[in-house]
Amino acid sequence: MGPHPAVAAIRLAVRRVLHDIATGQAAEHGSTAHGSGGHGAVAVAHRTGGPSTAQRHRGPAPATAPLVLVACSGGADSMALASALAFEAPRLGLRAGGVTVDHGLQPGSALRADEVALRLRELGLAPVESVAVTVGRDGGPEAAARDARYAALDAAAERHGAAAVLLGHTRDDQAETVLLGLARGSGIRSLSGMAAVSGADGRYRRPFLQLDRQTARKACLVQSLPVWDDPHNTDPAYTRSRLRHEGLPALEKALGKGVVEALARTAQLSRDDADALDAWAGQAESSVRDAEGVLECAKLYALPPAVRRRVLRRAAIEAGAPAGSLFARHIEEMDRLITGWRGQGAINLPGKVVAQRQGGRLVIRQG
Repeated sequence: MGPHPAVAAIRLAVRRVLHDIATGQAAEHGSTAHGSGGHGAVAVAHRTGGPSTAQRHRGPAPATAPLVLVACSGGADSMALASALAFEAPRLGLRAGGVTVDHGLQPGSALRADEVALRLRELGLAPVESVAVTVGRDGGPEAAARDARYAALDAAAERHGAAAVLLGHTRDDQAETVLLGLARGSGIRSLSGMAAVSGADGRYRRPFLQLDRQTARKACLVQSLPVWDDPHNTDPAYTRSRLRHEGLPALEKALGKGVVEALARTAQLSRDDADALDAWAGQAESSVRDAEGVLECAKLYALPPAVRRRVLRRAAIEAGAPAGSLFARHIEEMDRLITGWRGQGAINLPGKVVAQRQGGRLVIRQG
């Protein structure tokens, strides 16, 4: 008899992502990858430490094999992900490790992080480490914690030479992200939610974006995996927590079941549109600059609004404005220098960047 349907679902999702990682690593190292059997596995040539077509790994992968890390908080989503990674990675000739981040925001957090690290080792992951971070205040508590966490994960990936880091975000998380973006009024990019692949060189992978949170929790239950439920996830002081426990249930009550699936589908459609518009803006940017590389207002005005705003955003970031602090209202103020010019003064942007119209040109620079 095969595994429980929930376990089978999470393993299949992870297997597909690991297949892509293994294939990419093989290509990067000049090797070849071939399908092996009907299980969705990949055979990676021996140069990358993976199995041949006829010899799939069942035991630990060689020390030279590519390493995939899982970011694990100890919650149901990430524990289910860790268990699936531990099961699937050796079968694809990959090493599996784990990182847990101690944000230091709750009493006993260091002890809990050590317990999570122990659970990962018991699953057979190696290397495993617990990383303590200091959470700042920029952007609010949730954003600050996220920034600290990703900085720690980036550092861990570099330290261990990891090919990828798996994140346990589910379809429910995606739906919440879309609603938060909608509430901010930040445009189609915010509505596109989280990408399945993101980060430098595609470092971060999210295998569970098509799976619901309940599937991950069920997989932990049937495998007797202990999970830790972060009290912050039910604390109404946090926006995402209120949305999860009040907002989404209210939407489902008013609109019926299927809201989460619809929001996740909206994210993918929005991402496709946003990617196309970003590509258009990238191609148009050089055509709206003069010989000195300064943006020309008349040429900007001729662009479709969605493309023009993207060109302005790219220019502001290039000048030093932090992307995470550059909001729709900033871009709208810059856009008015093009479309609603009434002699207004300079626009102050995050990162001490200033945008100012000067003689038919838009100058964006450090103030």
